[in-house]
Amino acid sequence: QVRLVESGGGLVQAGGSLRLSCAGSGRSFVTYTMAWFRQAPGKEREFVSAISRYGGSSIYTDSVKGRFTISRDRAGNTAYLQMNNLLPDDTAVYYCAAAVRVLPSDAETYDYWGRGTQVTVSA
Repeated sequence: QVRLVESGGGLVQAGGSLRLSCAGSGRSFVTYTMAWFRQAPGKEREFVSAISRYGGSSIYTDSVKGRFTISRDRAGNTAYLQMNNLLPDDTAVYYCAAAVRVLPSDAETYDYWGRGTQVTVSA
């Protein structure tokens, strides 16, 4: 079974840090773009960050630039999101996604999704 499983969410105070992990299994994701999206209550799912196959390039939504860093391990099947200087507005369920051909910020172009991990940032 092909799966993406997120972990690392939790409760943190504003200004704190968390590192999210997305572990892929059931197939190799080394040639897949991997990405993070998030969804807060009452809001639509939004793009956060994406990293290309082999980890050669990455992009971020403006609101997290300079605070978040996306990466992936050398095997290519685990993606990470290091989140620093967290803000209450970062509170959301964070989802991992992957696909071979994507428009990086367009959720509709991703083929695989995890079930999400909750990140809550208190003021």
